[in-house]
Amino acid sequence: MAASPSVVPVAVTAAVVPVLSSSSDFSNLREIKKQLLLIAGLTRERGLLHSSKWSAELAFSLPALPLAELQPPPPITEEDAQDMDAYTLAKAYFDVKEYDRAAHFLHGCNSKKAYFLYMYSRYLSGEKKKDDETVDSLGPLEKGQVKNEALRELRVELSKKHQARELDGFGLYLYGVVLRKLDLVKEAIDVFVEATHVLPLHWGAWLELCNLITDKEMLKFLSLPDTWMKEFFLAHIYTELQLIEEALQKYQNLIDVGFSKSSYIVSQIAVAYHNIRDIDKALSIFNELRKQDPYRIENMDTFSNLLYVRSMKSELSYLAHNLCEIDKYRVETCCVIGNYYSLRSQHEKAALYFQRALKLNPRYLGAWTLMGHEYMEMKNTSAAIQAYRHAIEVNKRDYRAWYGLGQTYEILKMPFYCLYYYRRAHQLRPNDSRMLVALGECYEKLNQLVEAKKCYWRAYAVGDVEKMALVKLAKLHEQLTESEQAAQCYIKYIQDIYSCGEIVEHLEESTAFRYLAQYYFKCKLWDEASTCAQKCCAFNDTREEGKALLRQILQLRNQGETPSTEMPAPFFLPASLSANNTPTRRVSPLNLSSVTP
Repeated sequence: MAASPSVVPVAVTAAVVPVLSSSSDFSNLREIKKQLLLIAGLTRERGLLHSSKWSAELAFSLPALPLAELQPPPPITEEDAQDMDAYTLAKAYFDVKEYDRAAHFLHGCNSKKAYFLYMYSRYLSGEKKKDDETVDSLGPLEKGQVKNEALRELRVELSKKHQARELDGFGLYLYGVVLRKLDLVKEAIDVFVEATHVLPLHWGAWLELCNLITDKEMLKFLSLPDTWMKEFFLAHIYTELQLIEEALQKYQNLIDVGFSKSSYIVSQIAVAYHNIRDIDKALSIFNELRKQDPYRIENMDTFSNLLYVRSMKSELSYLAHNLCEIDKYRVETCCVIGNYYSLRSQHEKAALYFQRALKLNPRYLGAWTLMGHEYMEMKNTSAAIQAYRHAIEVNKRDYRAWYGLGQTYEILKMPFYCLYYYRRAHQLRPNDSRMLVALGECYEKLNQLVEAKKCYWRAYAVGDVEKMALVKLAKLHEQLTESEQAAQCYIKYIQDIYSCGEIVEHLEESTAFRYLAQYYFKCKLWDEASTCAQKCCAFNDTREEGKALLRQILQLRNQGETPSTEMPAPFFLPASLSANNTPTRRVSPLNLSSVTP
């Protein structure tokens, strides 16, 4: 039933005036702490436990308030008093997940708080039934076929309330969630923006808005309230949009103004470093976070991804056992165990744990992506495609899922599909060399060699992670008989390998030295050709060719053949490889730096 218009403003004002007064100024941390404690209580009363936890954690990171400054609970209105018995009983049922029972006893209540819990119980009841049906009858890979039957009814009722301006900030939040679930994205964004204006301290509304913003341009057109909460929102959305430098700057500003003890901010900084593949920094921050908050489970699946990439088996094993002791039925725990089995190449067991994670939460993005990877390892391409598609349904910004789909279609030899998915991954991660190299390989297979060259050059320009872009570019130049450009690419490749100081076996090193030895030999630059030929002798696959070339050089020198000055080399090898440092002309690099396919 609709609440009485004459009473509603009183209830909202009494409960929310301190929240509405939040400004963008961080100078008064005591006032911010009061606001956080107030909103933590208001969200807890309405069963919004994640928002309540977030607010409480943030409040805990600020200095304690003296007794005289602690805020009293919001005053109770006449409607709250009338609904108190029904609300108290229903909240008890809600807390033990008896949602239908809670909704039954709240039917007909007029207060804002009771009405929200009534609608939210109906929504969660529909979600629970949908998830139960998914697990029981279809399994996680077909979960998209099951719908929450309560959504349409909820939309109709909340829409009437919205038009009559009878929804408070929490009601607007729930209306936005219902619209998002019905794929009415534009309407959902408008409602969430309205919710942030009415109740700016409710983190849940900001987070839902985050999930609907696809790029920075979209963010610019949003009319957001000028509140200190906006800074947390911007830091979070920048991380999601892979704008990591801006995100880290925002988090650093928040630490500087007084939130240095916030475990949420520390974890977000670790996630940001994980996203830009600064693995050492991310690992260091996660280890510090574990010392600060040893029973924390959030983000530990991201920590396990880092341990997986570094092949740190013992640390990953310890983390998995530790999380099992804390709570073995958490989604993050299942993902960590899945990563552990994957690192041990037990892919069937890994996939089983990712499926368990999805039974616990079918909307958990990381588990869908990781399960796709496991199906790829097991050569089950159709299941991998389904898993990646579900990951994209949950979050269209997940570049790993787009990249995984590209790899899957590459295995299936479907290059046009593959090109589409790699392009989407590249749009999300424009400065990730792996996406560009994959795009280049795709163009190469489609015989679009000019586009392939642009991709490989761009991959090198943004910082080639796998040190393969230059080799692939050099081979393309070879194929097109552009010998000077090919030689230049091989030279740069070798310089990069020797300058980074890593003792890593690079498979294409012998290929580079073989080509350069032959190139310098054709140029009649005996010293450089001899240096490269000697290097060839260090590799099994080019040893005989190197020896043969050295014999040829020796024979020509004995015959009095003089080096040529007509065909200049691009530039010589690093000083550590060549005794002759005579400068020669550099071939100008290709003009491809501005190209984004």
